[in-house]
Amino acid sequence: MSSKIIIPIAVIVSVIVTAGVMYAIPFDQEPQIRIVTETLEPEVIYVDKSISEFFDGTNEIKKIASQEELASILEASSMFGGEIFYDTRVVRNMAMDEDMVMFESAENTEAPVPTAEPSVGDGVSKMGGTDYSTTNVQVQNVDEPDYLKNDSKYVYIVSRNTLSIIDAYPAEDAKLILKIALDIESQYIHNMFLNGDRLVIFYNGQSDEEIIPQFDFIPRPSYNPVTHALIVDVSDKENPIILKDYSIDGHFSDARMIGDYAYFVTNSYVNHQYPRLPVIMEDSVRIMTPDAFYFDNVEEFSNFNTLTAIDIFGDTVNSETFLMGYTGSFYVSENNFYLTYQQNMPFGFYENSSRDRFYDVIVPLLPNSIQDQIKSIQNNSSLNTSEQWAKISEMMQDSYNKMDKQEREELFEKIREALNEYDAKIQEDTRKTIIHKISIDEDKIEYVAKGTVPGRLLNQFSMDESGDRFRVATTTEYYIQHEGTVRSNAVYVLDEQLNIVGELEDIAPDESIFSSRFMGDRLYLVTFQQIDPFFVIDLSTDTPKILGELKIPGFSNYLHPYDEEHVIGIGRDTKETDNGRVQQLGVKIALFNVADVSNPKVVDDYIIGDSSTQSEALHNHKAFFFDKTRNVLSIPISADVKSLDDITSSKMFAPDYNRWSGFYVFDLDKTNGFDAKGTITHSDNDWRYYGMNDARTFYIDDVLYTASQGFLKMNSFEDLNEINSIKLENTGKFIDYLEEPAMESEMQPVR
Repeated sequence: MSSKIIIPIAVIVSVIVTAGVMYAIPFDQEPQIRIVTETLEPEVIYVDKSISEFFDGTNEIKKIASQEELASILEASSMFGGEIFYDTRVVRNMAMDEDMVMFESAENTEAPVPTAEPSVGDGVSKMGGTDYSTTNVQVQNVDEPDYLKNDSKYVYIVSRNTLSIIDAYPAEDAKLILKIALDIESQYIHNMFLNGDRLVIFYNGQSDEEIIPQFDFIPRPSYNPVTHALIVDVSDKENPIILKDYSIDGHFSDARMIGDYAYFVTNSYVNHQYPRLPVIMEDSVRIMTPDAFYFDNVEEFSNFNTLTAIDIFGDTVNSETFLMGYTGSFYVSENNFYLTYQQNMPFGFYENSSRDRFYDVIVPLLPNSIQDQIKSIQNNSSLNTSEQWAKISEMMQDSYNKMDKQEREELFEKIREALNEYDAKIQEDTRKTIIHKISIDEDKIEYVAKGTVPGRLLNQFSMDESGDRFRVATTTEYYIQHEGTVRSNAVYVLDEQLNIVGELEDIAPDESIFSSRFMGDRLYLVTFQQIDPFFVIDLSTDTPKILGELKIPGFSNYLHPYDEEHVIGIGRDTKETDNGRVQQLGVKIALFNVADVSNPKVVDDYIIGDSSTQSEALHNHKAFFFDKTRNVLSIPISADVKSLDDITSSKMFAPDYNRWSGFYVFDLDKTNGFDAKGTITHSDNDWRYYGMNDARTFYIDDVLYTASQGFLKMNSFEDLNEINSIKLENTGKFIDYLEEPAMESEMQPVR
């Protein structure tokens, strides 16, 4: 590839809510205004104006050979986007909040509950329980990071800049055996993995480099975000040792662990003024620059998305980075890593939209005499743009005044219809999700394919891999000036190269997807706007079809499999008010029977509290606990005390604090539904209105463990009687940073 790259990129135009629509023109040409001298039917106005044909390019992946080539690519891409570059991550994060809400979907008919295999010599098999649960994950054998990890004996917790290790089994003798501070600049650890006697701890830091600003001469500090991955040996629980400290450019995005390999993605914003490729360091020593790639299309090149694989029991590290948009949701199987994001329109995409919309749609529908006068004014080079428009608007107004009322209204209605059709077409072309497929096999990382589907994903659980097929559920939503908000939902089936081979569109018009769950050849889908349609969708072929539908009040934010014929939902109850609006009520759990796919039913439901009630399980699947072998369900709840019934609460210490936080525990039977087993109180004098976060449930043998920011509590599975409790919040004691040999780094070379 030559050092100077020219990318054939078009300046593309689209709809902004009230400003209108622009169309694509080459960046090296002046806009060509097409004047139509005869009245055309609205449907043919924009038939040759497909955004997709300009946007897609060849979509070929190309390697960036050097730092100089990176600068050339960014220089070429800037020619269609203007010279000013903004960090759009904040804006894009706001747009993707719904995408990042964490609910589940899975490829198995039962929820995968991974069990940690004790490593040889760590004493777990002799001292720990024989049966235990761990993190609630999406795909079996693909672990997900969390702030709390446990094996059959020990519980590991990272919070802020501390690591705590609790000897949790047997529960009667449970005790905190280590709370140690990590010397990190961010003070906030993201999460971790546990594998045998190894922890992988992730946190964000920053690099400290020097650059010379443009037209200056003095080097100045430049601070860029980096992600640290610490590999910690915890075989000696009282003296953990940091074996490796890897740092990778960019913010931590997400991670998975498969076998002995941890895979994680970091996002680093591209500095167009001082562009550089991401690097990987170990203990502040550069060990590699990942191979870098970009794509031959007109996407906004805003971020490097770096996928890194590390062997947590060895020295192997591999990484590749991709110049693309800011990634959102991920789906990871045992063999493939899927990165997704909303299609990013180039900078300048929305400029001058009213002008092109006027000449492309409105002018061709005006009477021929008006079109001729507009053309004459446009060809008058003695007038500037403002003067031209002043004459055009005056002429149009005079022409309208000469029409009778009916003729004028018919013309306006025809124009509105054409604008709606034009706007809808352009917005459908721009509201798309980009999917990148990357194969993973231990340290081998290989890019496979890129695909595009209409609409946006709700979250990682809107996706599923089954054999050589990849399935996604999306919502398309856009605003049309004369029509309002338009919504629709769809399911797409993609092949190995991410080509769409099957689709089911127009599911629940005017609704949005609130949760989805893939289970083998079925998709269970919940949409909501006024009422909760629960759909059963067949995916046994490349042509999805709706098998059954159930409409009930409320909605489910998260669906979890009970067995092949039953699905658990957690969301909210709702009611319609007198003015036609929908009011959200308490947290609602429901058990759906899908044995008769054409007639799904609600076996039972249970409503907790009122609109003040909150639960982390509504937006984080790791807070949801269900064990099929014991038929026990546990969810965290925080609510105003007065809205709750049958809570086990001690006397309140401060009457002004009227929030209760804890866990509701149920026996769950597929025939009889939910039987409230009891509650476990974590706080009954809480001032935090939105309640406790970091709520988790797990078990070891016959003990149910519940964790929050404040406590780790141990209760009997049988009757929920408390066995033990450990306070996790700050103790007020000194943490000695200077005399802590346990966390000294043992640096090893990478081979």
